[in-house]
Formats: sequence, C-alpha cells, structure tokens
Amino acid sequence: MISDSDAETEQQVRPGIAERLSRMIRLPTVSAELDRRGTAPFDDFLELLAELYPRTHATLDLERHGDFGLLYRWRGREHTDPLVLMAHFDVVPVDESEPWEYPPFDGVIADGSVHGRGALDDKGALIAVIEAVENLLAAHVTPARDVYLAFGGNEETFGDAAALTARALHDRGITPWLVVDEGGAVVEAPLPFTRGQVAMVGVGEKGILTLRLEAQGSGGHASAPPPTTAVRRIARAVARLGPGTFRPHTPRAISRMLSLLATQTTGASRLLYRTLAALPPLSATVFSLMGGEAAALVRTTIAATTQTGGTALNVLPSHASATVNIRIALGEKVAGTIARVQRRMRDPLVFITVVEEDDPSPESAVDNAQFALISAAVAASYPEAATVPYVMMQASDARHYHRFSPAVYRFAPLTMTTSQRASIHGVNESVTIDALKRGERFYRALIGGLA
Repeated sequence: MISDSDAETEQQVRPGIAERLSRMIRLPTVSAELDRRGTAPFDDFLELLAELYPRTHATLDLERHGDFGLLYRWRGREHTDPLVLMAHFDVVPVDESEPWEYPPFDGVIADGSVHGRGALDDKGALIAVIEAVENLLAAHVTPARDVYLAFGGNEETFGDAAALTARALHDRGITPWLVVDEGGAVVEAPLPFTRGQVAMVGVGEKGILTLRLEAQGSGGHASAPPPTTAVRRIARAVARLGPGTFRPHTPRAISRMLSLLATQTTGASRLLYRTLAALPPLSATVFSLMGGEAAALVRTTIAATTQTGGTALNVLPSHASATVNIRIALGEKVAGTIARVQRRMRDPLVFITVVEEDDPSPESAVDNAQFALISAAVAASYPEAATVPYVMMQASDARHYHRFSPAVYRFAPLTMTTSQRASIHGVNESVTIDALKRGERFYRALIGGLA
C-alpha cells in the first residue's frame, strides 16, 4: 500500500483539469480522416501531453509502438505483475450535417461540462489516468508495482497500436496483473425498476465478425429480369439473417449482474431480478424478447450495414454484395458463427468473405483481488455506487490483452446519462467536470491500492 494519506495526496491535485481536456479536444485526432487531416493533430497531441504533464514525462519511460502507440512505464517497488491502464486519443469523425450545440472541436467549457468530440470517448478517461499519475508524482509517490499507461491513436479504426503494445509486453514475458480499459461507466438505474448509481464494469467483450456477402447474376436490361437476380439473391440472404439467427443464452456475467442489481430494487422487482439471475434460460428468453441492448446482452447480433449493386436505373447488375456486422456472444466462436450464417442463408450461390474477425474474450473473474481493487476505487470516487459486472457489446483495444492476462476489465470511471451515452459517436458529446475529477480520484485510488 502507498504510505501517503489520502489527505496529503488530495492537496497535490492540480486545478484546471477541464481546461486541459479542452485543449486536447481542440486537436482533431480523427483516425478515420488521416488522408484529409494528416498526422499533424496526432503529433500536436503528443507535444501537448508533454507540455501538460511534465512530471510524467520526466519520470516515466516512454516507448513508441508503431505510428500511434504510446507505452509509458512507471517503475514501482516491484517489477512483476504490473498494472496496465489503457485509453485511446483518437476520435470518430463528425457528421457535419448534424447540428452541435457547441462546435465539436472547440472544447467549450460551459454549464459545468466540457463539450466536444472525444470528451467521453476517450480523451475524458485518458486525462483522468494521466492526471492521477501527475498528481501522485507531485506527492512523491512510488507505486507498489510497475504501472504502464498504454495509449493508442487508432482504436476507432481497429488499428494496430494496441496490438503492437500488447505484443511488446508479451514478448518480454510481462504478464499484467490487471488491465483496465474503456467500457462501462457510472450510470443511473441501468435496467427497469433498478435505482441508484451503478458502476458497470465489463468483465468480457463480445467478439467481432464482419462478412461480405456476394452474388453473381446475369446482367442485361431490367425490362426482362430472370427469376433470381444478383440483387434479389443478396436481399433474400440478408432477410434470412434476422434477429433469430442466433439462439440466446445468458453468460455468467449477466447472471451476476442481475443478482447484484436485485439489491438495487425492492418488492416484486427484487424477486424478479433474483429469479432471472437464478434461471439463465429464462433471463435469456426475457432479454431476447426485449430487443435492443437487452437482447444484445444474451445473443450474437447480426446487422446488415452496407449493400451495393447496379450502375444504372434500368440495367440488371451482374454482381451484388452486402456487408453484415456480427457481434459474437461470449462462449461462441468465429468458425461456428460463419457456419450458422451459411446454414441460415440456405443459398450456396451467396459467397462469404471474412473482412475482419476476433473471437469474444473470456470472462474475467469477479471474486478476485483485481475486481475487489476496482470496487474499492469506485467506492473512493463514487461512494454511493454499487460495482456490477456486465458484458461489453462493443470491441475495445483490451481484446489484445485477454489472450495473456488473466484479469482484463473495461470501465471508464465517468458518469454518463442516457443522452451522454447516445452522444458517443453521435452529437453533443460532453463530460461533466465533476466526472473528470471523480475519474482522476478513481485512478489515484486504484494505483494507491496496489499491494
């Protein structure tokens, strides 16, 4: 444990976290627009980090992995079983046709919040990490074990920064004791009938599989079409890949989530959640019928995202295609998922090409010292919040670590309302200044709680 008292460390917390995040947001580090913007915003971001966090850059060792991977090493009293804190500094593009309350790359500070692209995803979490390190260094703290800060600049484009960084650690024989990346957040009443604040900690994430479906057909004039055109064949295949393509089942993490959320309810609602927790087949059925996010918790999802075919209004295309994006449930595999898609389409003339693939992660434990440390850090930063496990539906850079680290969790210690969660990759993204301060406190407590 770190000997410095909380009161002593608290005095070292610098003011101005909102202003520093504002400066980060002003740099449009849009990884999907490198052709348009170039790498200048990314280079400027690295210079800004060095300017804003001089103690961190004077004390920690910094390595570059690829063009966009940063790995800081803070040497602790012990060098085995380190803590790895992850975040990414790239952001998604802005749809300029959608109006923002404040310009997305101005970093406006107003109404107790910092506004702009990346405020939540993921510069808000990144700044909370590095602020905590800078403040602990100012308090002359040395962590009990090594702490690594793994920041990536191409997470939004499924780039190689995190993969290269993880591989470097693995090749050196370094097995992280705990990895924490973005994922869940601190939310109010995450499911119907629940109440109070809940820190949703992702203990696993679904796999990702993108398939291109292609079909050939006879071209010609549209006035005399054959019974089955290339477009019709693809449309029929997509229609057969509906919500019921994959059977629902409830992962252990969701049963644990329901059991803990039962304590956040009363009366009949408490009995309902306890029953759902105790009967996974029942919860799988109920959640799948609810649709949306609830259904995505208990089944592999599939969604058609693009379709192409044809060059003129009156000409039959000889080729048509569609892309489907699949999020694979825990316990399933890429190979089995592809086989099921083929069976459901029932058309050997629709050909499948794998665009990207990654199996789902295993579930990290909730009865270990690592999850207990996360829970303690939540209690230090959000005393009213219960810490609850869940399954993350999106893909994160953390997937590169679960192959060799036994405890990988996905949690950004920031409060997020329903509208704020919708603003991620949407419009009017913002984070409250209070959430930034609490996020910094979370990481300080996490590092300080290392044994």
